[in-house]
Amino acid sequence: MIDPRRLRVLRALADHGTVTAAARALHLTPSAVSQQLAALESEVGHELLRRRGRRVSLTAAGELLVRHANAVAAELERAQATLAAFTSGATGRVEVGSFASAITQVVAPALAALRVSAPDVTLRVRDVEGHASVPLLLDGEIDLAITEEYRLRTDDRRLTRFPLYTEPFDVVLPPAHPLAGRAEVDLADLADDDWVVTLPGNPVRDVVQLACEQAGFAPRITHTSDDFRAVDALVRAGAGVALVPRNAVRGVPVRGTAPLRRVVAAVRRGSEDHPLIGLVRDALLAAVAQPATTCSDS
Repeated sequence: MIDPRRLRVLRALADHGTVTAAARALHLTPSAVSQQLAALESEVGHELLRRRGRRVSLTAAGELLVRHANAVAAELERAQATLAAFTSGATGRVEVGSFASAITQVVAPALAALRVSAPDVTLRVRDVEGHASVPLLLDGEIDLAITEEYRLRTDDRRLTRFPLYTEPFDVVLPPAHPLAGRAEVDLADLADDDWVVTLPGNPVRDVVQLACEQAGFAPRITHTSDDFRAVDALVRAGAGVALVPRNAVRGVPVRGTAPLRRVVAAVRRGSEDHPLIGLVRDALLAAVAQPATTCSDS
């Protein structure tokens, strides 16, 4: 008989790649994780992980078992949602992870609306970059992640997602820049400029580099920050140019087809029918439908 608690350990090892990182996500000691894995391998009679130094990867048997583990986890989420619906689901707490401009754009208005329409529902918000929110969601640290669509694997059956909004990227120029004041800017005209971009690992950096590549050049990255207020300040100080999501910093539209950021909300599969998740989802979508507000940060 397979202990489902040990399946959670295997999933964490698959997600995080090291015993230490998996232990941290599970709030266990590394030795406890190793013991749980050894017990699971004994239960199923197969080696489940390959070890390469500190890194681990799944064997074929491990990959097969993780697929079943994901199905078990989704069913448990579904069971919780069913029980919550049975008891009305009008009371409880939902943990949301979101990057800063989405907090301004939709999360804060949703929180305000819920305080009126569902006062017994508590929304707890964590400011976290989009690329960092999905691991938190899968680890059970948050209940709903607001992130960029391209950060989610389309084949990841552990997640259910729903679209929130789409925003273009704008060019931000120093006041004294030769192109300042134009109604639109061609990215190719910025090939010789210094650039202010986000840090490696931030998906916005990937968008900027791809957009510049499609315009025929590689940006000369001089300064980096994940805080778009800092990016804007550096640009205004003459440190370089930037390409940022419009809800983060209002800039000059890109001539032609502008890069886009598609923002989605993701939940663990099986939890999408939880009444609390449904209330928060509806509040977020209602906030999206409201007239756009001026946003800042990342």
